[in-house]
Amino acid sequence: MNYRDLGNTGLKVSEIGMGCEGFAENNCQNAKVLLDLAEESGINYFDLYTSNPEVRSSVGKALTGRREKFIIQSHICSVWKDGQYKRSRNITEVKEGFEEMLSLLQTDYIDVGMIHYVDSLKDWENIVNGPVLSYVLELKKAGTIHHIGLSSHNPQVALEAVNSGYIEVLMFSVNPCYDLQPASEDVEDLWRDENYAAPLVNMDPERQQLYETCQRLGVGITVMKAFGGGDLLDASMSPAGKALTANQCLHYALTRPAAATVLAGAHTAEQLKTSLAYEDALDEEKDYAAAFASFPNISWKGHCMYCSHCAPCPKEIDVASVTKYLNLAKAQGEVPETVREHYRLLPHHAGECISCGACETRCPFEVSIIENMKAAKELFTY
Repeated sequence: MNYRDLGNTGLKVSEIGMGCEGFAENNCQNAKVLLDLAEESGINYFDLYTSNPEVRSSVGKALTGRREKFIIQSHICSVWKDGQYKRSRNITEVKEGFEEMLSLLQTDYIDVGMIHYVDSLKDWENIVNGPVLSYVLELKKAGTIHHIGLSSHNPQVALEAVNSGYIEVLMFSVNPCYDLQPASEDVEDLWRDENYAAPLVNMDPERQQLYETCQRLGVGITVMKAFGGGDLLDASMSPAGKALTANQCLHYALTRPAAATVLAGAHTAEQLKTSLAYEDALDEEKDYAAAFASFPNISWKGHCMYCSHCAPCPKEIDVASVTKYLNLAKAQGEVPETVREHYRLLPHHAGECISCGACETRCPFEVSIIENMKAAKELFTY
């Protein structure tokens, strides 16, 4: 298992994490099955958005004797009322729900306390100006949560939250179809068939800005919906009109700026093993570039996907990394010190480019790589 920095939290997380969808299977006995497999395979990070007390209790029992082996991302404002899940901003309900979660999980702290499901700017403003954020800050001060997170599907809201300085971890929906869609307060817009009917060209700029801002500010992204709820793995369901493999979906998500772990949804141990196979997959099995280039009605022409098909460079320049740092600086309008330092540490720099064009002949997305190298040389001065 490979481990990555979760932004600036100081946590090292497995790049394959685990969602909680399967915990409820088989009368919640699957929680132990999946956590056993997670421990055995090196997964140390999982998400728990569900407020179902039976699921929380089963997870708590499954964690007995090994709480410290897992980094838990669990949700504040996800409560159980009248026998069903509810997203709440009522501070009494929020507090009661969080305290019940701690009790059922048999723990006195949560590693990442995730403010649950914020998809509208008005909702975010109410959280910031109301009692919810105050409560979350109190929990962090007391050490009951170690880091503050937020889950969202809306890049406008997520960017506002990230720029606020309160959020250390962002749980966000990342996959090659959703990344084409503009911001919306209705999460179902991400998979409506009609939103994929017209030709779509290149990543939504607000989503790209969000990922690059998270990278610059040290906010770690934990990825949800990497498989689009399984739709991307099925040609008859995929918004792209073509199926991708689990390895391709995982690799796409993990090559986005700031992405630390993919919370792979799994209803069975076999489904989780499919995601775990990514760790031993060959580069060609992870490669998504050819599949993306063949999607009907979808084009990433001119947009660097950080797929590294441009390699090898005769001057050994890591073109994908240079381009990523160039884009980070462009998004900021200046060169942040962290970006400048990461660029400096590259063994070879844009200034070494000899404009041979070999990289451009290999790029599936027709990126103007030579121009990018010239721009990077001018921006970083070497």
